[in-house]
Amino acid sequence: MDRDWGSKPGSGGAASAQNEAIDRRERLRRLAMETIDLAKDPYFMRNHLGSYECKLCLTLHNNEGNYLAHTQGKRHQTNLAKRAAREAKEAPAQPQPNRRKVALRKSVKIGRPGYRVTKQFDSDTKQRSLLFQIEYPEIEETAKPRHRFMSSFEQRVQPFDKRYQYLLFAAEPYETIAFKVPSTEIDKSTPKFFSHWDPDSKMFTLQLYFKTKPMENKPPGVPGPVANGAATPNIPPPPQAPPPPPPPQGAPRAPPPPIPGSIGRTQPLPPPAANGPRPMPPGGAPLVAPPPPVGGGTMANFTLGHQVPRPQMPPPPGFPGDGRPAPPPPNM
Repeated sequence: MDRDWGSKPGSGGAASAQNEAIDRRERLRRLAMETIDLAKDPYFMRNHLGSYECKLCLTLHNNEGNYLAHTQGKRHQTNLAKRAAREAKEAPAQPQPNRRKVALRKSVKIGRPGYRVTKQFDSDTKQRSLLFQIEYPEIEETAKPRHRFMSSFEQRVQPFDKRYQYLLFAAEPYETIAFKVPSTEIDKSTPKFFSHWDPDSKMFTLQLYFKTKPMENKPPGVPGPVANGAATPNIPPPPQAPPPPPPPQGAPRAPPPPIPGSIGRTQPLPPPAANGPRPMPPGGAPLVAPPPPVGGGTMANFTLGHQVPRPQMPPPPGFPGDGRPAPPPPNM
């Protein structure tokens, strides 16, 4: 038979209000366990009895699920709102920093300005300089051109190179232009570094001087440092004295310079002779003429040198003609 009231047969009957509340709290507990980390909850505390307490509401709970269900309840949420309002009221009022609002200008760029760059060299100070002349005929009435230096590591247009830097010029409504200059220290003294804006001709002029390197300040004729044995480029070698002229044919040769350590000698050394008899040494016997060369080989013009005669050695004892007695025979 059909029933207009009650539950379906076999379903166990309709759930009461108490059972619905239990089921709702269980679902909230499972949801809170997935989304809330109890380790970061400042009001969650476990006591020595093994149960859990809420330090905000001063309530006692048997398990973590019951505590999580409590945190989703009206009592806990009300206490959280009250505590936040009390802390906001007791906190001292701190002054807010005065932030200056800068309005971004939105202007349409009309292109790049015309420019002229002149390279200069000061012969007195040996400094190189650059003169920039930028034309802004359509510049705004109250605007004035600006410039600044940018490092190669700061820009993002070209690969960075520490040997160069960039000089930027900007003025509305023109595009910003940049010049790539050497990364040398700039002499910013008053008479050498200056900028001028002429509102009549609408031209901005800037002049800069580069400081000279230590090598450029050396006087002429002094070579720079040599690295790895390589000569300094573009520097001529120092002038050298011309070699002495050769002696004429048949003229006597000049005596050689004295040998170190021979200052105390009284007689000079004989000069070397060519292929022929050598001069007689002082205090010595006359030399015998050498025999004539034999044959036509490489030893034909060879000349013997001076030979010192050996002293005559006395004969050993016991030989005839010696006045000394012979030694006795050995004992056998």
